[in-house]
Amino acid sequence: MSYTALYRKFRPASFEDVKGQEHIVTTLKNQIVAGRTSHAYLFCGTRGTGKTTIAKIFAKAVNCEDPKDGSPCGECAVCKTIAAGASMNVIEIDAASNNGVDNIREIVEEVSYSPAEGKYKVYIIDEVHMLSIGAFNALLKTLEEPPSYVIFILATTEVHKIPITILSRCQRYDFKRITIDTISERLKELTSIENVSVEDKAIRYIAKTADGSMRDALSLLDQCIAFHFGQELTYDKVLDVLGAVDTEVFSRLFRVVLKGDVTGAIAILEEMVIQGRELAQFVADFTWYLRNLLLVKTADGAEDVIDVSSDNLARLKEEAQMAEHDVIMRYIRVLSELSGQIRFATQKRILIEMNLIKLCRPAMETDTQSLTDRIRQLEQKIEQGIPMNISADMLQNMQSGIVTSSMAAEQAPRAPLPKAIPEDVSRVVSKWAVAVAEAPNPMKTYLKTAYPSLGSDGKLLIVVQDGLPTDYFRQAGHKEELQKILSEYAGKEIEIMVQGGDGGRSSQELFPDLTKIVSESIHMEIEEIEEDDDFTGEF
Repeated sequence: MSYTALYRKFRPASFEDVKGQEHIVTTLKNQIVAGRTSHAYLFCGTRGTGKTTIAKIFAKAVNCEDPKDGSPCGECAVCKTIAAGASMNVIEIDAASNNGVDNIREIVEEVSYSPAEGKYKVYIIDEVHMLSIGAFNALLKTLEEPPSYVIFILATTEVHKIPITILSRCQRYDFKRITIDTISERLKELTSIENVSVEDKAIRYIAKTADGSMRDALSLLDQCIAFHFGQELTYDKVLDVLGAVDTEVFSRLFRVVLKGDVTGAIAILEEMVIQGRELAQFVADFTWYLRNLLLVKTADGAEDVIDVSSDNLARLKEEAQMAEHDVIMRYIRVLSELSGQIRFATQKRILIEMNLIKLCRPAMETDTQSLTDRIRQLEQKIEQGIPMNISADMLQNMQSGIVTSSMAAEQAPRAPLPKAIPEDVSRVVSKWAVAVAEAPNPMKTYLKTAYPSLGSDGKLLIVVQDGLPTDYFRQAGHKEELQKILSEYAGKEIEIMVQGGDGGRSSQELFPDLTKIVSESIHMEIEEIEEDDDFTGEF
């Protein structure tokens, strides 16, 4: 006899065998006992949580000749026929491959025929979200008012794709992800029946890897048993089969990243590649490790939430004191973005290496979390007595003509008022409001809070706010575009500098606003002319 996969061999045959969906099982059993079954049900939830299994049990229960507390007896002729898949009353349809209008019209025509045996005809439409719009429309009327002997059960993993007109005609049941404890207990029962020796730690890791899916857990267990057939299934053997990584590796990786040791991080990744570990799973598991680390650091009683051994928990508590929560959150953010990219990447290793370098070198990013990590690294270097040099980012900004606020505070404590404004700069200043109004978006938005000033070398200096405006003009081409616009008002080609504001001091303390200086100068000239009694000009 051919071998039957574990998830098929141990598929629940009654409501009592279903694990982790008690809220749904209880409701359906009560409906059957009270005779209050609906004509249409929608089962939605993630894969492997029991949607199709409960649909088949429900189909047996409503047709069973001798139901027991709402569950099928499993002994009558109807139950045995349905269990064998030979019943004409239970029609299971895969909407992924039968999603056209014609397929649904066949169902609508068949509905008019009463069941050959039993009380109800039950249509189980799996992956119903795959139906076309025309197929959904063809099903609408029948789904709303089917014959009294017909029950529709629609199952889907993507309920958001189902039209609201279908949703409103069904009783909806949301299937939960099954907990690690529930899956572990079920796996222990089945391995005992199969006479397979398995470590508890290995069982729990399989349950965690299944991500709430009982079917996935049984498939993974089946795979591990087959690989190490006749042997005790240990935690290390499960890691080998699933291409997973022990948490000790993540501890080492976290520590080297925290030190900014790029070479050490790349060396650990090299180990994983040589051992044949699945790189996407490696990233996901490291992200999960950091999640546990963050919970230990921020949550009271995190021991009840984190499913780790006492040794690993002690190590997590130690490492939680090594980094601030902002730093750990930055690591999680970078790795979460990486998880979304890696599934479509052809060069996964290179992509992971790039992101490990990004973790070790927060100076490569400009967000607030990265700034916190940069400050932490600077403080460590200062404590160790390592002299600090100008950063590559600062050098690049200086070369591109963009000065940051920190550079401005260090290099120019306070700029004196200009003694004379060059003629070309003066023309630009006098037309500044017009230039801003005619600038394209989003440049216009960023220039509304900016103003012109004068650099120490006589060049036109445009002072913008820190944040998005500074980042915008740092990007290639935007500063050159502004320079071209202002050159038209200057009457000749001019060179400009873009200056970010200082968050701790008023920008105008460092760089005077030329529009105000020019305006005050004009006002003073007018007053002097009005007070001159000897003025005898003719008009």
